[in-house]
Amino acid sequence: MFRYKQEQRQPKRVINTESKKQKEKKMTKTSSSGGFYYSFLTVILLLCLFQITISAVLNISKIVSYKAKIVQITKTRNAAKALNEQLQDNIKNFSNVAGLEAIARNNLKMSSEDEVLVIINTKQEDEKNEKDAVFKLLKLTKHD
Repeated sequence: MFRYKQEQRQPKRVINTESKKQKEKKMTKTSSSGGFYYSFLTVILLLCLFQITISAVLNISKIVSYKAKIVQITKTRNAAKALNEQLQDNIKNFSNVAGLEAIARNNLKMSSEDEVLVIINTKQEDEKNEKDAVFKLLKLTKHD
């Protein structure tokens, strides 16, 4: 009977130990090459992230500088428009005879036939007063 029970049992499965070792070697090779692959991808992704960060900072600084240039150019344009309007007014004034007479009288020191031109120089009086003060100071220092 004892034999009968043994025969009914199924035989144990034989595991090939060599194939198991080979699979482990393949797995370690695959895992080490997989680790290198993932490390390489991580380095590449970090470099890409670094490049993107630098590009963003540079673009923001360019935007700030361009906005400053826009403000400066706008101010220059407004000043040029004001000067242009002033010159247009001057052209209109100079085209009149009265405007030409005013220019001749004020800038060129000319007068018409019926007018007498009187020039008052306030700058020379100020210079004379300054010279008088210097001379008085010099006289005081010579007497001491």
